Amino acid sequence: MAIEEWFLSARERANPASGIPTWSRGNLAVPRIHGAEYFDRLVTEVAELSAGDHLFFTDWRGDPDERLRPDGPTVGELFAAAARRGVIVKGLIWRSHLDQFQYSHEENRNLSETISEAGGEVLLDQRVRRLGSHHQKLVVLRHPAAPERDVAFAGGIDLCHSRRDNSDHRGDPQPVRMSPRYGDRPPWHDVQLELRGPVVGALDTSFRERWTDPMPLDSENPVAYLRDRWRGADLHPDPLPDQPADPPECGPHAVQVLRTYPSVRPSYPFAPDGERSIARGYTKAVRRARRLIYLEDQYLWSREVAELFAEALRTNPELHLVAVVPRYPDVDGRFALPPNQVGRELALELCGRAGGDRVHVFDVENHAGTPVYVHAKVCVVDDVWASVGSDNFNRRSWTHDSELSCAVLDDTADDREPTDPAGLGDGARRYARDLRLRLWREHLDRAPDGSEDTDLINPDRAVAAITAAARALQEWHEGGRRGPRPPGRLRPHQPERLGWATKLWALPAYRMVYDPDGRPVRARLRRTW
Repeated sequence: MAIEEWFLSARERANPASGIPTWSRGNLAVPRIHGAEYFDRLVTEVAELSAGDHLFFTDWRGDPDERLRPDGPTVGELFAAAARRGVIVKGLIWRSHLDQFQYSHEENRNLSETISEAGGEVLLDQRVRRLGSHHQKLVVLRHPAAPERDVAFAGGIDLCHSRRDNSDHRGDPQPVRMSPRYGDRPPWHDVQLELRGPVVGALDTSFRERWTDPMPLDSENPVAYLRDRWRGADLHPDPLPDQPADPPECGPHAVQVLRTYPSVRPSYPFAPDGERSIARGYTKAVRRARRLIYLEDQYLWSREVAELFAEALRTNPELHLVAVVPRYPDVDGRFALPPNQVGRELALELCGRAGGDRVHVFDVENHAGTPVYVHAKVCVVDDVWASVGSDNFNRRSWTHDSELSCAVLDDTADDREPTDPAGLGDGARRYARDLRLRLWREHLDRAPDGSEDTDLINPDRAVAAITAAARALQEWHEGGRRGPRPPGRLRPHQPERLGWATKLWALPAYRMVYDPDGRPVRARLRRTW
């Protein structure tokens, strides 16, 4: 397998100002599916940090009282205890919009204050494009005296309420407010990566680039700046300790760290024209797809992103697109809901016209029939290339907000037939195939040990199996739920159709507010990333 056929080159990344390496080899990437599994690992690793070790994190939302295990500790307790025993704790959390708009302004401030009072330093960061957010979800743990113990966690799971769910999907006992269609404890599906090896150094560098940005933290909000000054908030990052050398190689995985930063003024010193390596990385990988693209995503609602998949479907007549999305948006209401719906409707129509019956879109429910909110951001291409990150498949994530994703290529070939499904000579890779199969086993109620994977490996048979299971469950519901419930949790996604009058106002709102464009003007005019 030629790694440069899948990963971006330094020139293709198009951001020489960043210290992020083009890619790194010799890593070990382990998917942690669902918040309960991730949080349990996080508690174990943070508890082993000693005085002088580093705990750096970035997040979109953080709730200090979120329990990471059923009996605790909470996020605030875990990180504050680390700071009190001498661990260098530094964090960047999006400053957020006001709580009345269903964001997390007060929660993020409370987490910042909880950790800072214990001796850490957590800053509320609003160095974003107007109406943008910091959406990266990253924890980096360094042991300067024992670099082989270094570990990082990156992906889609925030350190906040509603995330501690497991494969049963009964929801987090500490829920966030969402659409009532998800019930009092919304079931939540999500993925985070645990990473070891030299890539931890790359993720450390990514954190440090944001931390040392000289732009004022409240540069886009003078009212917030005055409020923070009055409250005595920390507005000036203290110096970071020297960066340790990269950890030693420890596994078979090459990892490419992909990011989004918007074009802003004043510009980021580490991304003067912004960075869109996430969009570029997906574009390169998807254009190499031949048989099967598997997606899990919260939104999947941008015309520009859908066109990438549509082009691949038109070019490759044997290619299937399988996507798992939420049944309903997370918000409700007469004015909030339609802009969330119209973008996905247009994106799926575009893919459907290109691929016809080779486009398969599903949503998920638990065994009680309650819909599961899909928050994961996963892409697997031909069981070779796989990514997990914070970015959704929309224009906002690919151009406008700060995002972080990790693409993985495994040196280990997978010997299960077909060994080269795409026919390009790359060969299926163990990591990518295992990630897809693990997710499909859960969605189809198959044996977790892989003993029932026979029809899930070959792309054509796999698509037939997943569509048959979803159709059987749908027919069971339509037939009044009589008889035993068929195995599986997927149903064909059937989005609500909007009337033309609603689309007249919902489409402009979606384009300008919900899915804005953060590219420089010249990139927009050229229609490039």
